[in-house]
Amino acid sequence: MTGLKLFNANGGVTEVTPRLAAVEADVQCLVEANMETMLGVRFLASEYVIDCADGGRIDSLGIDENNAPVVVEFKRGTDAGVIHQGLYYMSWLMAHKDAFRNLVRDRLGVTVASQILWSAPRLICVAGDFTRYDAHAVREHRRSIDLVRYRYFGSDHFGLETVASVTGHSVEVKRVRRRAPGAPPVRQQGGAMAELAAAVDEVLVGLGDGVNRVQRKQYCAYQRLRNFACLIPPQQTKVLVYLKADPTAVDLVSGFTRDVTGLGHHGTGDLEVQLRTERDLERAQDLFRLSYAAA
Repeated sequence: MTGLKLFNANGGVTEVTPRLAAVEADVQCLVEANMETMLGVRFLASEYVIDCADGGRIDSLGIDENNAPVVVEFKRGTDAGVIHQGLYYMSWLMAHKDAFRNLVRDRLGVTVASQILWSAPRLICVAGDFTRYDAHAVREHRRSIDLVRYRYFGSDHFGLETVASVTGHSVEVKRVRRRAPGAPPVRQQGGAMAELAAAVDEVLVGLGDGVNRVQRKQYCAYQRLRNFACLIPPQQTKVLVYLKADPTAVDLVSGFTRDVTGLGHHGTGDLEVQLRTERDLERAQDLFRLSYAAA
């Protein structure tokens, strides 16, 4: 049971009693209609019928900010089978990539369909509650799984709380080029900006429990349910980080922060932070926390 308490402070303090949905479909319809805002996932399909011997219907299919496939399963209350059911659907999805690719192409276009991040599929389970065994079970799997508890508060408020979040493990095989006899050793990329980027990575991962790192060619995303930061590979003189913080709520400083709303760039987020020194990283940490809290 969630420990969050919500109070109405108008003319005194009155507790707003949390409640579950009358039926599972109420939660599903609300989240599907607002999936990008609530989960950072672009909605693709509802009650998607899978074509296999055992059959089944995936509650919701989507694709997240990093173009990773997402399966979303809903339960009104506590259901011990929700994780296994979701993993079954994820296995089907990974074995039928063409079906998902066609769905993305029809809904979002050819460009997005060509950029699907197959190495990082996600399962999001939205339910009234989870047991401690559920939270333990997700840590034993190799998939990216988010357990999200919901509650209605009165007639006007709806809350989502992440109970557990685990990043999946993908196996990447890299070819190692043999060095010819007598050839000089290959220089490793590094330098001050690479060291600064490593320090940024450490700070972002350490902001709280359940921070997932998603590596793409053009950027590395840091997410809770949604991306809160994107780190660009270091340039010669600076490291760029894009945050979900609202640029209009921040005092912009020339050469340090910039509003990039509507401007094309790799990753997600409308606030660009430019880091050149360890001092810049220190003064950026409040912005990192602000973006983390908003994700």
